[in-house]
Amino acid sequence: MKQREMPFRAHFEELRKRLIFIAIFLVVGLLVGFFLAPPVIAYLQSIPEAQDFPMNAFQLTDPLRVYVNFAFFIAIIIILPVIFYQLWAFIAPGLAEKERKVTLSYIPIAMVLFLGGLAFSYYVLLPYFMEFLGNIAERLNITEQYGINEYFSFLFRITVPFGFLFQLPVVVMFLTRLGLITPNFLHRIRKYAYFVLLVIAGFITPPDLGSHLIVTVPLFLLYELSVVIARYAFRKRMKEEVARQKEMTTSDQ
Repeated sequence: MKQREMPFRAHFEELRKRLIFIAIFLVVGLLVGFFLAPPVIAYLQSIPEAQDFPMNAFQLTDPLRVYVNFAFFIAIIIILPVIFYQLWAFIAPGLAEKERKVTLSYIPIAMVLFLGGLAFSYYVLLPYFMEFLGNIAERLNITEQYGINEYFSFLFRITVPFGFLFQLPVVVMFLTRLGLITPNFLHRIRKYAYFVLLVIAGFITPPDLGSHLIVTVPLFLLYELSVVIARYAFRKRMKEEVARQKEMTTSDQ
């Protein structure tokens, strides 16, 4: 019984240690975030798509809410490499030496993809969505009066999910290297994966076909890229397995 409990306790203590590290860096990131939030908010209010919208505070707490949300969001972006590393460090003891080195190299890729997802949603999707919604308001002869909290909540709802959705290739590559999934498995579940991506796109986008396609097509391409990456990672893993088997056979002789 003790033999079963000890590994669980060890894992729990390791997880607690990793979470404490993340919490410490989060506090530091928040301090930086509170300093950077005002200029970032001012910049986002000055973009061409937002200049024509008078942003009002409909509640006394709206400016504070926006300020804190931005500080937290900036902090998460700053410490994201730390979060990825702590996740890797928690899993690393169960990996072989080669797998540790390979999976550690995924952290910069994950960061680039996260920032790429934010950039894609901000520079491609956001202007289109705002123009689309503005045109609807104009056709219906509606005067647009946006609350600053509603505007930035909409901004977060559009951009943040794409930062995480763009992690799909890295997650697939990681799971393939661990032998948990294979390219054939990804082929078999393709239609189900496409359906899930369609549902996700439906939650993110306004209810029109153009917006849905702008979001859905990149998600489908991400999935297909993940399949290609899975093939590469799977072949590499198989080569390493063959080499390991040869080494074991040679050592036995």
